[in-house]
Amino acid sequence: MKKLIFVFVLMCMFSCTEYIDKPKNLVDKTKMSEIIADMAINDQVINLYPGTNLESGTRFILKEHNVKTDDFVASYRYYIVKQKMEEIINDSQKIILEKDPKSEKKIKGNTEIKTTDLPKLERR
Repeated sequence: MKKLIFVFVLMCMFSCTEYIDKPKNLVDKTKMSEIIADMAINDQVINLYPGTNLESGTRFILKEHNVKTDDFVASYRYYIVKQKMEEIINDSQKIILEKDPKSEKKIKGNTEIKTTDLPKLERR
């Protein structure tokens, strides 16, 4: 009986190989990084002009890249679960740097940890 339960548990463990299924209309990594770069630029425009609508900018970006909202969300979720989003974000940062080289200081400032601002830990 114990052997039967053990075999059943092993079968259950190995039958579930994928946590998330690949979306039918998966947006490829290069297009995904271009979309995220455009969305980051759109986000900065929203910060400069607070009265503008973020949702309309996002719709325009997705329409410009010929991607449906559901496909983008499903692809984003897939890349997050597969832990490939960091690579896509790095590629999108390179795209932003190509479009605006002055943004390097802002991008590097957000990704690096500033150790000078941390308090010193001392034992007494």
